Amino acid sequence: MAASATPRPTAADPGAGGLLSLTASLLQRPAPEFPLAIAFSGGADSTALLVAAQRAWPGRIAAIHIHHGLQDAADAFAQHCAALCTQWQVPLHTVRVRAHAAEGESPEDAARRARYAALAETARAHGVATVWLGQHADDQVETLLLALSRGAGLPGLAGMPEHFVRHGMTFERPLLAVSGAQLRQGLTEAGITWVEDPTNTDTAYTRNRIRHALLPALEAAFPAFRETFARSARHAAQAQVLLAALAADDLVQVGDPPDIAALQALPRARQANALRQWLRSAHAVAASEAQLDELLDQVDACRTRGHQIRLKVASGFVERVEAPPPSDRAGRLAFRPG
Repeated sequence: MAASATPRPTAADPGAGGLLSLTASLLQRPAPEFPLAIAFSGGADSTALLVAAQRAWPGRIAAIHIHHGLQDAADAFAQHCAALCTQWQVPLHTVRVRAHAAEGESPEDAARRARYAALAETARAHGVATVWLGQHADDQVETLLLALSRGAGLPGLAGMPEHFVRHGMTFERPLLAVSGAQLRQGLTEAGITWVEDPTNTDTAYTRNRIRHALLPALEAAFPAFRETFARSARHAAQAQVLLAALAADDLVQVGDPPDIAALQALPRARQANALRQWLRSAHAVAASEAQLDELLDQVDACRTRGHQIRLKVASGFVERVEAPPPSDRAGRLAFRPG
């Protein structure tokens, strides 16, 4: 399933009327493929999603809890999840993982990578068709602010998609139009408890600083910021779809690997767009802005058979490969892993 943009929040926000309204809003969505699993951490967001989904489709919901073992409270989280699933008659699959950070990777990114892999593997093992995640509107805003702080392009500014496929499994985020406060209010009204991750208050993490310092300021200055940020994310996602389609058309013309002379016939912005797509789709790497600018300069300067290109890009090198004689063309680009 292709990735989709952030959903448009509606005036009748499903979180505003508690868990019954959230359940009703889930039933108004296109029916998910069953069996359906909820990625269940025990926190408020996934708890609200689990309870609402079980109310909507009793007996067709399962839960998957990923036990990272990274915190002293991890065992208590797993026990809480087991107790709640027993109460709500939801089958629970608990998986222990050990996340090992690759060189240059943060522990948080390593844990996220391990979590998605474990969710997909566990879901497949139990015949699950779709996994739902509990990220909500505040998480989306935090993601957009992080992307802005890093100078991200359109893929980053598009935020988190509602639908995506990873490790061969379909994932969905049905709560992106609901605020975290509304989910917690619904649970409180229903008398349902949840666990709080102690790291959520640690402002050493950038996302937590955004949550505790920036979101209250945005709420005070721009009360509709969740809706307006989501609208901007939709615009970015739509624009990225168009750029990807243009890049695909241009790559048909310039070839794979790209022909340098054919690239030179394109405007510089389209060269950049095509090269980004080539690197991402064919080699799963992304060039920095400085690397891409230098590569474009090198492509422009490559007018003779003897011109050499060898430029560091992400984890490898982009090189010029000679066109075989008797061709007098400028050759092609190739990516070599570092």
